[in-house]
Formats: sequence, structure tokens, C-alpha cells
Amino acid sequence: MNTVQIDKIGSVTKNLNIQHVEEVMDDPETALPCTMGTVLAVEVLEDKSIYNEMELPSGRMSKLKKGDKLAVALGQRMALKGFVGRLPQSLYPEDIIHLLNFGGVAGECISANTKEVGDPLRIRVLGGIVRNGQQLNIGQAALFQPKTKMESDIPLIITTGTSMDSGKTTVATEITKSLVRMGMRLAGAKLTGVGALRDLYKMGDYGVFKAVSFVDAGITSTANIDDETMINFARGAIDYLSADEPDAIIIEFGDGLMGKYGVDAILRTPEIQNNVRLHIGCASDPVGALGLVRGCKEIGLPIDIMSGPVTDNMVGKTILREELGIMVYNAFNPTNEWIDLVISRWLKDSRFQLSA
Repeated sequence: MNTVQIDKIGSVTKNLNIQHVEEVMDDPETALPCTMGTVLAVEVLEDKSIYNEMELPSGRMSKLKKGDKLAVALGQRMALKGFVGRLPQSLYPEDIIHLLNFGGVAGECISANTKEVGDPLRIRVLGGIVRNGQQLNIGQAALFQPKTKMESDIPLIITTGTSMDSGKTTVATEITKSLVRMGMRLAGAKLTGVGALRDLYKMGDYGVFKAVSFVDAGITSTANIDDETMINFARGAIDYLSADEPDAIIIEFGDGLMGKYGVDAILRTPEIQNNVRLHIGCASDPVGALGLVRGCKEIGLPIDIMSGPVTDNMVGKTILREELGIMVYNAFNPTNEWIDLVISRWLKDSRFQLSA
């Protein structure tokens, strides 16, 4: 074992408090764990002109350069507009793998939307980061555990989309801003996706007092995780946030309803459905919006409001109103007509009272 000077630390490792000098298991004859969350020291092998930054635990984005030494964690990805990556089947120091997202999730890239993100950044494994002789994994610093039964009855506001980049974060932050200004005390969660902090920090910017994601349960990415694991993690996250007695929890689902990230499994869970007071859908086009509305209705959690790029002008809004008879909300030109719907539903909850 030797020490490595680490230049940049991926945000996916945030709860481990990785230092810039860490000990690594770097024996080229010793296999490293290929499990999700395994923390590695790696070296950047090339420069890129696009998708060439990594998010640090502070939330700051840092440009990556050839020769940079990074702290990353193993995971998978199934991005429609990015990389498709898997866990390595075997892994040794000096092996070459790829950086799969800007949060510091690494693995073997097997497909890429090169028009959007270019080729995956190649990284050389320097070794597994260890403490007290033990290989580090982000699960060792989990803030909460999965649960087989959810106790919370805190109201939920959820945003579901057709895919990544369909407007979910934008509308979630605008809704958050409006409700916080009305006097609500909100917690937040991102329950699916690939590990990064950006969306949680955006929630905090608009008044969410506490927010967690799957990373806080030791999960680098929810891609290809079985339904039972996803549901139990979601229960644990909601109960964890509910301990602080927020007025509501705003939840964003990364990726889309039909993706491989567990969105569908969580939305079908009766305990979660029972707590939902407002369901916001996001889509880029009318056909996608129609499919999302129909899909959510089929699983027992109808969409109340449609948002996203499909509502950017009157064409999409008109189609949605005529075809679906649904309320629309554009986060770039917000109106507050939806607040009457929220108030009418919350007033049924004796615990909830809006500030004057």
C-alpha cells in the first residue's frame, strides 16, 4: 500500500470526507472489489472539450485535465442522452475504466450518445482507497437505511418526467420557491438517477431545509437496481426526512418513467401513493406528455399538472388542455393557479396550516 495525492474529489463520495492524501491498495496482483460504491483513486488519461468537468463535494464544478488524480466510486449508468455504463467484472490497479457522470461515478462504458457528451473520459485505476486497512465504500457512510415499511404520513409533492432533461429540476425549484414563500417548511429528496449534488443544492437555494438522495443511502446510481431495493430505499429516505416534521417533502425523480432507474417501482408503492398531494409531470413534446399522463394514471398516481419544455409556448399548452384537459405550468413564466389545488388538498390535513 502507498499514499496518493488526490487533486479532485467526486461529490458522490461526499459522506466519506475523502482527504487530498489517502492510502491506496495498489498491488497490481490484488483484485479490487467490483461492487457499487467502491471508492477508487484514478488518473485522468486525456483532455476533453465537452463533458469535461467533475462536481466536487462543495458543489463546485472543476475542469478535468490529463494527469489529474481523482477520487471516484463505482456505479452504473443508463442515460438516454449520455453514457451507458456497467460495473467492471474484474478490476486491478492499472486497469482503464471510464468516468460515467460529473458526480464521480465510474465504470465500464458500453455505449454513448457522443453527439451530446463525446466519448467517455478514460481513467487509469491507481488503487482502492483504504482506511485502517479496509477498502472504502460510500455505503459505509450512509445517513439512513432502507425500510420494509414506511411510517411517514408527511404530504409529498413529486415531479416525474419522460426522460432526463425534461424540466423536472426547473419546475421543482419554482414550486419550492412559491411554497416556501407561502410559509411552508419543506424537505427534499432525489430518489432516482446517478450520483451528484447539483439538484439537491438547487432545492436548498430556494428554501428546502434538508435534502437527501440515494447517495446518502450508499447508492451511486439507481440504474438496474431491483424493484424491492428501490422501494425500501425510498421508504427509508422519506422516513428519515419525516423525522424533522416538515410540512411536506418535495421529491424529484431522475431519468424518466420508462427508464431503468426504478421510477416506476417507487410510484407504484401504495404507501407512497397515499401520501402524494401534488404530482407534476414534465415532458419535452405533446406525445411524450400524453404517454406520461396515461402511464401514471395506469399505475394509480395521476398527474395533476404538466410542465417542461412542452409548455414553453401556447402550442404545447393548447394541445395539453384540449387532448388531456390538464392544468399546465411553465417554470420560466410561472403562474400561481395551481396553488388553489394545493391548498384545497392540504386543508384536508389537520396538521397543515399556511402562514399568513
